[in-house]
Amino acid sequence: MTGYIIRRFISLFFVMLAVSAIIFILMNAAPGGPFSYGDRGYSEAALNNLRRKYGLDKPVLERYWNYLSSALQLDFGNSFAVAGNPPVIELIARTWPVTLQVGLYTIILSFGLGFLLGITAAYHRNSWIDSLATFVATLGITVPNFIIATWLLLIFGFQVGWGEPGKWIIPPLWNNGPPLLSADFFLPVMTYALAPLALVARYTRSSVVEALNADYVRTARAKGLRERWIMFRHVLRNALIPMITILLPQVPNLLTGSLFIEVAFGIPGLGKFFVTSFFQRDYPMIMAVTLLVAFFWGLTYLITDILYTLIDPRVRLVGAGGG
Repeated sequence: MTGYIIRRFISLFFVMLAVSAIIFILMNAAPGGPFSYGDRGYSEAALNNLRRKYGLDKPVLERYWNYLSSALQLDFGNSFAVAGNPPVIELIARTWPVTLQVGLYTIILSFGLGFLLGITAAYHRNSWIDSLATFVATLGITVPNFIIATWLLLIFGFQVGWGEPGKWIIPPLWNNGPPLLSADFFLPVMTYALAPLALVARYTRSSVVEALNADYVRTARAKGLRERWIMFRHVLRNALIPMITILLPQVPNLLTGSLFIEVAFGIPGLGKFFVTSFFQRDYPMIMAVTLLVAFFWGLTYLITDILYTLIDPRVRLVGAGGG
């Protein structure tokens, strides 16, 4: 297992290397540059000095090599667009914790309620509970989250007067009690959670229904085992593998932010900042966040493979021993 994990991290390194090369080349192939964005009033001489200062006058391959050499030392450069040109690491450290707060509570809410709704719908399939779960899943998957954000803002923000729409005032996780009790936190989390909740409920129901119809469940019932024991010992354990395959890749998306949610609720998070950096051609910020997302995706798939072996010992990882 240790050897397998080491090999996966080595392959992840080369994947991130390829991603960085592709993004860097595409970024620099686009016309214009970070200092020609908007009406900044720079003269041609000032633009040339800025390009020379940040090395933008050098060939692309030389700039990529210089960037890669610095990135391997965890130096991802300084922002071109933010006043004072602070290091990109500082900007991520300032904006990502806000996104993580929303993302973590979204994962807890969507996965917890989604599993519960999916299991209940599967156990009571073809009943009104199943129909309700199907309706919620369809609603969450088909309606865009910015539409849901608009509904919640209109209903709770303007009609009910709960919270201040567009104003982010939630304290850190460790201050002033549970953040979900605040409207400024609850509304964006609910908006963000509906789509993954629907996906979790849908795939949980399908996996549990398939497991309930399996021969080993009928055998367990014929032996007189209690229904609760059958559900937790046999059904859920065998239904977890397909659910993990579908659901765990949702985690990187939730932890790196949503532009629509953060803009709608005025959240100064990483997702909003990342999209803004695209429009401002902030090359170091684009590169750093892209590599962060790529690392999370690779790490998620590695964790998924490891969870397979923990849930079902019959699963063997190639190269980890046992074939």
